[in-house]
Amino acid sequence: MRPDWDSYFMKIAAAVSERSTCDRALVGCALVLDKRILTTGFNGSPAGQEHCDEIGHLMVDGHCVRTIHAETNAIIQAALHGISTRGAICYVTHLPCINCTKALINAGITRIVYGEAYRVDENAMMFLNAAEIELSHHQNGMEESKGP
Repeated sequence: MRPDWDSYFMKIAAAVSERSTCDRALVGCALVLDKRILTTGFNGSPAGQEHCDEIGHLMVDGHCVRTIHAETNAIIQAALHGISTRGAICYVTHLPCINCTKALINAGITRIVYGEAYRVDENAMMFLNAAEIELSHHQNGMEESKGP
């Protein structure tokens, strides 16, 4: 059976997550506009630097700070290649953290579809609501939407 668009792009985000180099959370992201992939990103160290899976985690206050998050990497890839993300949908394997949420808002993302609610940050939810960004939880082909 042919998957719906959200299922299709969530499977792609899951495939992208397989490239993650920080095993604390294997996260993948695809930014999509008009049913076309603009960019992808996964958790990993800055370009040219050693990764968690090579030298271990760099932990500060319970967070690995060696890693750039998947959503941020997808936005950076768009910037590097001159691709506008205004109006795009973010498909991501995990609910974005507060910093990624703010970056997605400023990147012009209009909807976020996520798989796993790794950590729910009430401030991130407040920012999403204020920005009128639709949030959809998509798990195993089932979807639950929140927001505008």
